[in-house]
Amino acid sequence: MTVSSPHEMPLPAGQDWSPMSWQRRVALQQPTYDDAAELAAATAQLAALPPLVTSWEVLALKQALAEAQDGHRFLLQGGDCAESFADCTSPIISNRLKVLLQMSLVLVHGLKKPVLRVGRFAGQYAKPRSADTETRDGVTLPSFRGDVVNAPAFTPEARRADPRRLIQAHAHSALTMNFVRALIDGGFADLHHPEYWDLAWVEHSPLASEYRQMVASIGDSLRFMETLAGPVASFSRVDFFTSHEALLLHYEQALTRQVPRHPGWFNLSTHFPWIGMRTAALDGAHVEYFRGIRNPIAVKIGPSVTPEQLLPLMDALNPDDEPGRLTLIHRMGRGAIADKLPPLLQAVKREGRRVLWMADPMHGNTESTSNGYKTRRFDNIRGELEQAFDIHAAAGTRLGGVHLELTGEDVTECLGGARDLVELDLDRAYKSTVDPRLNYEQSLELAMLIVRKSGGMA
Repeated sequence: MTVSSPHEMPLPAGQDWSPMSWQRRVALQQPTYDDAAELAAATAQLAALPPLVTSWEVLALKQALAEAQDGHRFLLQGGDCAESFADCTSPIISNRLKVLLQMSLVLVHGLKKPVLRVGRFAGQYAKPRSADTETRDGVTLPSFRGDVVNAPAFTPEARRADPRRLIQAHAHSALTMNFVRALIDGGFADLHHPEYWDLAWVEHSPLASEYRQMVASIGDSLRFMETLAGPVASFSRVDFFTSHEALLLHYEQALTRQVPRHPGWFNLSTHFPWIGMRTAALDGAHVEYFRGIRNPIAVKIGPSVTPEQLLPLMDALNPDDEPGRLTLIHRMGRGAIADKLPPLLQAVKREGRRVLWMADPMHGNTESTSNGYKTRRFDNIRGELEQAFDIHAAAGTRLGGVHLELTGEDVTECLGGARDLVELDLDRAYKSTVDPRLNYEQSLELAMLIVRKSGGMA
């Protein structure tokens, strides 16, 4: 028997929304499970497990995002394209955190405003695919949809959609969250000790000297302030939030809860879920699910989106124009952004709607190389981001954040950057099973670019 997402489950009379109401709509990008009883057992077990985040953390992030909408914060969102269960290790998690902390330090120093740090991890285990199946040497199997669904090995056993992976995804997300919380609460992010954030493999990075000069300058300023005013407790830790694409709706439904003293429903699998470009149809299951949760949410906006499509989507997801509720992440591609973004900015501005605009310069710039790798050219990533700042400035709107796929590992997946990686370099350390990520140097270079484009650096 083949079981996919049930679309016609009735709701109690008079109930407009519940965590299951998405099941009345067409749900794209969902796996096909072959055992309904096994799926039901897994989701029931998942629904009984503790949540991964709390409602007060979710509401605190929403308030911080409202401040970012007003220009008082900058949002840095980054992490893996798709997490894997095998990468749930302390070195990989801490290295990823180190890169985000170093980037945020560059941004705080240059922008002279607080930076909101949101990790693209602790739940980013599902990935949309362009086709449901993959064919190799005449053999056709289901596509790899991320570790929460199946495994990358090209065998029938590995590619089967296994509901037990829902439980494994929760466990690995919880392990990641626990370690990140322990690092943050234990002083890992203490501005007095940025040496904790150093990555061993980048000792001779072309950008290391500039970064260390910046750290020294911040250290001198911090010591001067504390000489005058005494220790400042807020410098010893930072707030840190998680995000993922809420793609697999059975998983998200099971972790959507009501809590005491707060009305409504919260997705407690993450602080900040987003809708991907492939699942943002106004009448689709994902929009139906997202409209009912109280989390701050984001939507990826691609070059095919028109103002006539965007404004009704905003009405559905944020009908009361609630501060901090809605973020729009544009991912147009270097060659399309100049034509496609301005009409959207003008339409939203004309309507007077409160949104946070973010740039994702990664996903619109993916290509394949002659030696068979999926990659992105750093020049195209940088070019789209530079244009984004210029286009917002011309429109009288504000680019308030950036969304990046990155890692703290010594990978060679994106071409160019500080070490000028070429196609032959991809063979050395291409580790991603889905999309290419920026390495440390490329990430830090983008942080410095953001500061320059924002007028914070000469």
